[in-house]
Amino acid sequence: MAYLAPAEFVAKMVDAGESKLLMSTRDTLIRAYMAGAILALSAAFAVSVNVNTGNPLIGSLLFPVGFCMLYLLGFDLLTGVFTLAPLAVLDKRPGATWGGVMRNWALVFCGNFAGALTVAAFMAIIFTFGFSEAPNLIGQKIGGIGESRTVGYAAHAPQA
Repeated sequence: MAYLAPAEFVAKMVDAGESKLLMSTRDTLIRAYMAGAILALSAAFAVSVNVNTGNPLIGSLLFPVGFCMLYLLGFDLLTGVFTLAPLAVLDKRPGATWGGVMRNWALVFCGNFAGALTVAAFMAIIFTFGFSEAPNLIGQKIGGIGESRTVGYAAHAPQA
C-alpha cells in the first residue's frame, strides 16, 4: 500500500464523495443493496461460527471479513456515505449539492435496508426449514440478539 500525505488523502476522500453523488440511481442502489446483504451475511456467519464452535472469539475474528469484502468490491454502507458525500459539497465541486447528498443518503439507506432484509428473510426460511419448525440454535441466537437490542430500550421509554 502506497503512503499518502494527509492532503492527498483528503483529496481522495473528496473525489470519492463526488463520485458517489454523481453515480446513477441504479448503480447506487445496487452497491448499497449488496453492501447490506454482505454485512447481514457476515453477521449471520459470525453467529453461526460462534454457535457451532462455542467460541465467540472465532466468530468475532471472522466478522470483519464482511467489511473487507465491502471495501474491496466497492459497495456502499450508509455510514461511509454519511462521511464522504458532504465533502464534495463543502469543497464546492461542480454538480455536488445538498439535495444530491440527501438523495444519495436516501438511496443508500433504502439499498442497505433492502439487502439486509432480503438476507433476514432467507435466514428465517433456512433456520426454520421453511417455517415448518421452530428455529434451530443459530436462529434462536440471532432472534435473542435482536430481541435484546430492542427490549433493552424499554427501560428508557417514557412512562404512561
